[in-house]
Amino acid sequence: MLASTLRRLVLFVLLLPFAAHAAPQDEGARAWLDGQREWRVGVVMGAPYAEYDQRQRRLSGFHVQLMEQIAAQLGVRLHWRRFDDEAALENAARDGLIDVAPGLRQTPVGLRLWRYSDPFLRIARLLVGDRDGPRAIDLELLHPSELIAAEGPGSVTEFLAANYPNITVLTAASQADALRQVLEAKASYAVVDEPLFGRLSQQIEYAPLAVVGDLGSPQLLRIASRRDSPALAALLDSAIREFPAREFAQLQEQWLKPRSIDLGRELGYWRSLSLLLGVLLLICLLMFGWQRHQHGLLETRLKAARRDIELREAAEESQRLTQFCLDHSTVGILWLNWDSRVRYANQAAESLLGYARGELLDCPLDALDPALQMDAWLERWRAARTGENDREVHECEWQRADGQRFPAAITYSFLRFGSREYLVVFLADITERRRASAQLQESEARLKAMAGNVPGLVFRLERETPQGAVRIAYISEASQRLVGYSAERLLEPERGIRSLVHADDEADYWASQQLALEQGKDWRWQGRILNRDGEVRWADIRASVRGQADGRQVWDGIVWDITDNKRIELELAASRVQLRELAAHLETVREEEKAHIAREVHDELGQVLTVLKLEISMCELGFAGLDPALAQRLQSMKRLIAQLFQRVRDVATALRPPILDAGLASAVEWQGRRFEERSGVACLVEVPECPLPLGNAKAIGLFRILQESLTNVMRHAQAQTVSVQLTVEGDMLCLRVGDDGCGFAETARGPGSSFGLVGMRERVQMLGGQLSIDSQPGRGTTITARVPLDPAPLSTAASTGALSS
Repeated sequence: MLASTLRRLVLFVLLLPFAAHAAPQDEGARAWLDGQREWRVGVVMGAPYAEYDQRQRRLSGFHVQLMEQIAAQLGVRLHWRRFDDEAALENAARDGLIDVAPGLRQTPVGLRLWRYSDPFLRIARLLVGDRDGPRAIDLELLHPSELIAAEGPGSVTEFLAANYPNITVLTAASQADALRQVLEAKASYAVVDEPLFGRLSQQIEYAPLAVVGDLGSPQLLRIASRRDSPALAALLDSAIREFPAREFAQLQEQWLKPRSIDLGRELGYWRSLSLLLGVLLLICLLMFGWQRHQHGLLETRLKAARRDIELREAAEESQRLTQFCLDHSTVGILWLNWDSRVRYANQAAESLLGYARGELLDCPLDALDPALQMDAWLERWRAARTGENDREVHECEWQRADGQRFPAAITYSFLRFGSREYLVVFLADITERRRASAQLQESEARLKAMAGNVPGLVFRLERETPQGAVRIAYISEASQRLVGYSAERLLEPERGIRSLVHADDEADYWASQQLALEQGKDWRWQGRILNRDGEVRWADIRASVRGQADGRQVWDGIVWDITDNKRIELELAASRVQLRELAAHLETVREEEKAHIAREVHDELGQVLTVLKLEISMCELGFAGLDPALAQRLQSMKRLIAQLFQRVRDVATALRPPILDAGLASAVEWQGRRFEERSGVACLVEVPECPLPLGNAKAIGLFRILQESLTNVMRHAQAQTVSVQLTVEGDMLCLRVGDDGCGFAETARGPGSSFGLVGMRERVQMLGGQLSIDSQPGRGTTITARVPLDPAPLSTAASTGALSS
């Protein structure tokens, strides 16, 4: 009872300075404290803030002593819980297992879980670098190639990324790891808390490092309490404010300040060393003459000793490396004595045979290979010792520790080491290899069966190097059905597929094959071959190239019999040629008929209309003055005859424009002006000045193409300008009609919707030329027709020269 009263009195004295402005809250806190005398404290382990002393079996550190003194002031009892990191501490707090946690940073995430006290400690974050390097580092002027190592991700890395975007930060698992990255030259500087570096700097490992600057973002440590207990947070704030400054400074001096280095040892060492050097110097002076005499000998012995030491170290390193390679080899290795007992087994052999580490030692060989009894073993030992069947691979059944058998590949090698003799056994499990071999054989049989049933000849060409010779590696048995020769016959030297090619097609066959081989591309050829009966057959050869891992090139292909298809194709091509010739003949007949009708209409009907006009004029002269009504009627008849005259001219011009007789260039100019008058669209015409050597049929054909193109422009293009060009390009005459209209997409043209374009294309093909159409939506259309020029006759050129002279 007395102790409780004393504790209440102490608490009252501690909280008295704040009673004036926080009386209601302190009364609630005191009432809460009377019922909460045991606190669960969680601490993140890490020197110098919290450590566990194994010898004393208790916690120590800055945070531990701070909380113990605060608990003594408040009269509470602490129950400590240790955690490896803050994440584990937060999980325990969420589960309601923690009341107080000292030494935490205030974070936005932590505010939803804790109530933080005022900061009780300000920890500087130092920038550590090479002791011999530059000092007073300015992070603003740091070169991008100089890297900074920091524990992260966390507040330090976020601060550097937000304030110094020019700096490249290497994240480390801990601050000690960040310092090691500086020592290993992976980073130029490291960010470390001041207390931690004060402790680590006492170690020899970190002696080459020194402080070169301050990060400028100190770490503020607080005491976190449960979110649902504001009274506990108020008590902690009061206790921190009332914590004696002298005791707090003593805690900092004890745990956070770097201890001074005890140089006593070093001074004694240097004093002893100096004395020893003095004695040695005196001895050297006394024995100077003898030293000069023995200098050469000593130096020689020293070099020999160093060489021996280096050789011994290299031998030991080589022995360790050899032993490591043997132990970790993927091939099972056993060393057997002459009595067939195992003296050494590596990890691969133990794992393969199902034995634990060391269980195979002194195991007899017949327990692993029951078929190898002592007599057979001694015979095997004798053969290996004499060198018979050395390195020969034996396939047999071995037995694992659980009694299961597996196929193994065994190689024996005799080994003599000093006076001892061993038989080294190399062991490999070939279960997968046998399974793969069986699958490969089955796959090859399936492939041969499929290739034999394919209605064609399957083959393979192989080439070892890009410049090497090509050989036929495989021909299917279907060759018997296709050409009457067996695969073995075609695989003979100087035979192959080339021996089947028709003599007239052999050059084309050889050229296509060489092109595919030189360029390393797929091979395709169509031509005639001869079967065994001498019958001509059409064949289609297609082969695709593949590169192998060993540098070989392989062409896998097939020879199809396309005789029936080729016959149909040739007949179809001949039919198309006949149809095109017929269409050309019909077009010529139609143009001739148009010209004949145009002449008949123009001449015959024009003469009749002329006579009729004369007759009406005679009637007008003789009788128009007698009757005004008759004169008016005669004037009306003359106007009708004039309109009929114009209609006759239009019909004759539509059938065959007379301007064509003046040449294609004049006809193109005339058609362009006529189109411009009829449509109101500007038409730019460009034609050559000299006469063109062009026949009547080609001139009419190009003129009809021009008419159809301009008609399409007027109907569909919605153009503002049209350009017509007639140019000579080599031995070709080019007619190009372009517009700036709406254009169209080639894929948008459905069947039957563009007979005009089809007609133009067929007309150009009948003339022996080509037609190209370039159009895109919104970018206009350009139609180009090219036809070959006719050679100028010599007689015409001579007569032209005579007339000009």
